[in-house]
Amino acid sequence: MATEPTIAVLNAASEARESRAATFFSTVSDYWALTKPEVNFLILITTFAGFYLASSSGPMNFHSLLAFHTLVGTLLVAGGTATLNQALECSFDRQMRRTARRPVAAGQIQRSHAFVFGVSLALAGAAYLLIEVNGLACLLAILTLATYLFLYTPLKRRSWLSTTIGAFPGAMPPMIGFAAAHGSITGEAWVLFAILFLWQFPHFYSIAWMYRDDYARAGIRMLPVVEPDGRSTARQIVLYGLALIPVSLVPSILGMSGRIYLIGALLLGLYFLYSGVRVALERTILRARYVLLVSVFYLPLIYGLMLLDRPGL
Repeated sequence: MATEPTIAVLNAASEARESRAATFFSTVSDYWALTKPEVNFLILITTFAGFYLASSSGPMNFHSLLAFHTLVGTLLVAGGTATLNQALECSFDRQMRRTARRPVAAGQIQRSHAFVFGVSLALAGAAYLLIEVNGLACLLAILTLATYLFLYTPLKRRSWLSTTIGAFPGAMPPMIGFAAAHGSITGEAWVLFAILFLWQFPHFYSIAWMYRDDYARAGIRMLPVVEPDGRSTARQIVLYGLALIPVSLVPSILGMSGRIYLIGALLLGLYFLYSGVRVALERTILRARYVLLVSVFYLPLIYGLMLLDRPGL
């Protein structure tokens, strides 16, 4: 029969194991959060859309293994970019309520460790794309990382035009997917780029309006910070929402998708525009949040329609 001291020792050992396990899983969770998985989900959707639309017609000709390699490589580079961004901006993240709990800003992961992790992910992803996919996809992924980290990130504290600069790397995922499958960039790839490029403005301007106080506190010169009454922000949301409608119809004109997509894209675009008009008429956080919600549903729906209504399937 175990004595009381023996039981105490066993309990202490058990508690130590549980504590180590909890610490391990907490650390894994923190590193996972560094990669921004919620953003990467949309990146993978648009990358896959680009790959699928560039593939040979018909599901029997779809190169699933190459698609897998493309998504893995893109995910690694995207995760590395997100991690490096948080390492670079941790001092600013601490000043904003919505970002103060990010792992580096909150002190859960050391900045130097985040740098090593981010560089490792990015290099691994670039090498993976180069070896398993092709050089063009690798080059586009590296260009995306460089533009985001070295142009968009520092420009945020200098000019509200940073949103425009940031939209270029933000629209690259379908180009990466297209280049992976096709080996080159064609007019169809630029159409996919343009749709994602224009979509970002209502999406990010609505976020900027919702968190303008946070951005102002951190010295980030988003448009609602520079122009506090929101008129210019609302105007930008409406103008880009309006421009998105005809551009989103081009895939049907080029034969990339059929009539179902044409009707669906038109209806989605009109509703997206409607949400923008509402925020222009009533410049409130509630209306901005609604634009954000509509934008989050718009993107996977329009790309999903494009894939499902592809001619020849």
